[in-house]
Amino acid sequence: MKLQALTFDVDGTLVDTEELHRQAYNQTFLDFGFGWEWDADSYAQLLTVSGGQARMARYIDLLNLPPAEKLRLRRVIPAIHREKTRLYGELIASNRVQPRPGVMRLIDEARCNGVRLGLVASSASANVDTLVTSALGPEMRKAVIAIACGDMVARKKPAPDIYELLLSMLHVSASAVVAFEDSTNGLLAAKSVGLYTVFTPSRWTDAHRSQGADLILSSLGDPDSPLDAMSAEKIGAPYLELSRLQTLRSSGSPSLKLSEISS
Repeated sequence: MKLQALTFDVDGTLVDTEELHRQAYNQTFLDFGFGWEWDADSYAQLLTVSGGQARMARYIDLLNLPPAEKLRLRRVIPAIHREKTRLYGELIASNRVQPRPGVMRLIDEARCNGVRLGLVASSASANVDTLVTSALGPEMRKAVIAIACGDMVARKKPAPDIYELLLSMLHVSASAVVAFEDSTNGLLAAKSVGLYTVFTPSRWTDAHRSQGADLILSSLGDPDSPLDAMSAEKIGAPYLELSRLQTLRSSGSPSLKLSEISS
């Protein structure tokens, strides 16, 4: 089937925003008077959990505290997360966020060839549009037809909910879509609805399992920021172009369902 749409995960795949998220969490913890600080390694481990509130709940579960205190902390998670979301929005507004290599080029190729563009974001929808506009610019932002956010669905990744929603918003079938993801949970969510999935881990998700991905690359690459030798050898080019993606997709194995990916 002809390629009709590309979908990008936002945080980590479209743009590396995780450091801004980490800073927002730590500032919020300070503002609330908690003695918590997530360093880069700790935060990378917590990223195996999708969604900020679930991530904080996991962290609280790991603390050496009495059950009653853990319960009290869990009850204030929504308030903590609201403040973190506000601070993260301020950080986005004050920092020029840059798309990862190859993203702008591939999006522009898709736009020029009538291929639809959709985004999925685990982040709260309050900040996603600001982030996307900042990263892509106002003109390229117009190419984005649909954005599905984590607070718009009942279940977070690796559940398929967010991709099921996005496909309905794009009015396309899974067999006509290529998804780009950088995390295990994102990969599993995309594969669970049968999407051909390109896995491009970021510095935060290098250790994430990529089993089941149709294509694994260090990034999408650009003429001035080519792929590493191993990735370039996989696709036979220094960067991934839309035409080459279509060829790889057409010649590759059928996209696996989640149940076909061994644990």
